[in-house]
Amino acid sequence: MQRRTYLTTSLGVAAASAGCLTSALEQGDGNETVLDPQADQQYGNGNLPYPTDGEELPAFSVPNPLAGELVSSDDVDGTLVVTAFFATCPAECVQLVGQLAGVQQGTIAEGIDDHVTFLAITFDPSRDDAQALREYGQRMNVDMSAGNWRFLRPESPERARTVVEGTLGVTFERVDAAESQRVAGYDFRHLSVTFLRNPDGVVERAYRTERPDHQRVLSDIERVVEATA
Repeated sequence: MQRRTYLTTSLGVAAASAGCLTSALEQGDGNETVLDPQADQQYGNGNLPYPTDGEELPAFSVPNPLAGELVSSDDVDGTLVVTAFFATCPAECVQLVGQLAGVQQGTIAEGIDDHVTFLAITFDPSRDDAQALREYGQRMNVDMSAGNWRFLRPESPERARTVVEGTLGVTFERVDAAESQRVAGYDFRHLSVTFLRNPDGVVERAYRTERPDHQRVLSDIERVVEATA
């Protein structure tokens, strides 16, 4: 499926609605989901640059520099949470990753962390090396010892563009220092999207927000895990 690639601040889609646990729903393309379609989805799937509920999450492979391994999404069993960020982001990504760290802590508390994997992909590999990502995880209270969170770093800016924007549809645009007063050197304007993928590779939710409600996301994850584990 070809998608439009664009950067916009007008797609104000709120966090996902609660899902239905009792039965899987068959979407128009034959993919099954555990959760009901988003009641607050403002745009049809074909009008979005990224996959949303009922669509397959495109496969990708990106190195995990903290473990020296190549992570392929197709090889990750269970429920998957995927987002994109950059570690020097002064605002949006701090909220995004901070909320997801809270979700991770919730999966540990509920005893479902073995069924859920978090993949956070940087689209700024020039600055986000292994040390930077390790320190960022500490600042964001990510529990790296839990074993279900991986920071992924594409091999180059070009590869980041291919994976994050081309494959996942999370668009971003570099803004040089002359245009931005927030970060020395350069900054990014970007969409904030987090995907919840079920074990069959189908997107249950695409949370289009820089501050996903961690309780709501955790509830969605619990429903998917209970129905599929």
